[in-house]
Amino acid sequence: MSSTNTQAGQATAAGESSEGGIRLKLFLMMVLQFFIWGAWLPLIFAYLPGIGFTPWQVSLILNAFPVAAIIGMFFSNQWADRNFSAEKFLAFSHLVGGLAIMGCGFTKSFVPFFLLMLVHCLLYVPTISITNSIAFANMKDPAKEFGLVRMGGTIGWILAAWPFTFIFVDWAKVEAAKPEGFVAWLGTVLGSGLTGDALMDATKWTFIVAGIASIVLAAFSLLLPHTPAKKPTGQEESFAALQAIRLLKHPFVLVLWLVTFIDAFVHNCYFNWTGGFLQASREAGGVGIAGNWVMPVMSVGQIAEILTMFFLGMTLKNLGWRWTMIVGILGHALRFFVYAFFPENQNLIILVQILHGICYAFFFATVYIFVDAYFPKDVRSSAQGLFNVMILGVGALVANSVCPWLMENVFTSTTLIDGVESKTVDFKNMFLFPSAVAALAAIALAVFFHPPKQVDATLDGASAPAH
Repeated sequence: MSSTNTQAGQATAAGESSEGGIRLKLFLMMVLQFFIWGAWLPLIFAYLPGIGFTPWQVSLILNAFPVAAIIGMFFSNQWADRNFSAEKFLAFSHLVGGLAIMGCGFTKSFVPFFLLMLVHCLLYVPTISITNSIAFANMKDPAKEFGLVRMGGTIGWILAAWPFTFIFVDWAKVEAAKPEGFVAWLGTVLGSGLTGDALMDATKWTFIVAGIASIVLAAFSLLLPHTPAKKPTGQEESFAALQAIRLLKHPFVLVLWLVTFIDAFVHNCYFNWTGGFLQASREAGGVGIAGNWVMPVMSVGQIAEILTMFFLGMTLKNLGWRWTMIVGILGHALRFFVYAFFPENQNLIILVQILHGICYAFFFATVYIFVDAYFPKDVRSSAQGLFNVMILGVGALVANSVCPWLMENVFTSTTLIDGVESKTVDFKNMFLFPSAVAALAAIALAVFFHPPKQVDATLDGASAPAH
């Protein structure tokens, strides 16, 4: 009997060790997946105009990602899911996509840069859902385990910011200072960020680092558990997009969908404008943060996101769906208000990055939870796709098209100083615009969003297959 018990105990321990090893692999997969995105996204908005691309060229490049997201939600995700084992698709996508994004670091010509970015995005965007599929397929209890695994993605985004604190350093200035001792040397390094053209030139490393991480994930994908292709059953609808669109006949779904578009637009105004605002000198109306500290400062928002997620359940319980989402939207309004009126207060500008966690968790994460809680199982996937189109696709597409044009043509003035053109951005009015839009979205949600208490029965008709 004791021998049997010992063998059973060893088998249990081996099983737990195996499960722990799989969870660690899934966690590292998420770290690398979002490290890639977090490495190039924050600074690209200032980099593209900084190397001479026109506003419409900037918009085309920036829109490669949301266009890929829209295509991915309606085609490539489902196609990849049904035709390839997930880990092999992940390896191929990150190998080719990694080489493409790395190539962006070696060209400043529009056509090759745009094509390389488009290839990267078309291959990268489907991997966001593919990594989720791999995680869910290889967890014993997804409800308990997925949150911890997915937290690796947020940590990966944060980690992507910090190497550039040392990459974007003016080493000539450090050498000239001749600091004595490690502490003095480190202080000099951290305080000697690149500026101007030198900073723009060094920003190419964001794409190179992203490409290296992507190639590492391509190799690591081959070590992930085998996750076979999902063959469709006879009950599955061949074109899930139509199933999702039918959900919009319910007024509360339509209202939330439209507000999600507005919030996604405002959210992407933050990414379009914050990097340049933080870098701009105080004389130019900016914050005057050294170039090597811009990405770490913006990563404060992701750190806050992790902390905020711990309080989301309690907030939902006390405030309910609608008011939790309203708080998330108003976080944008408050952050841009602070940008507009207190740019000279560096500490406050850094502190207000914490609102990113509230903006993301209290609105976007809450939308995902709402869909999962309120919609019948057979339409949940379609509903999540419907809202993802706004969050990752249309909202970003509009922001990336409008923001460069607004900055260049509405909020920038040109003056001649000694025969030389000097451009000045009106940051105050520029940031009051998304602040006002966010406030109006919060009001719209408060007035028009009234989901019925028993939603499953209300939506049952939406899940019936089309004939």
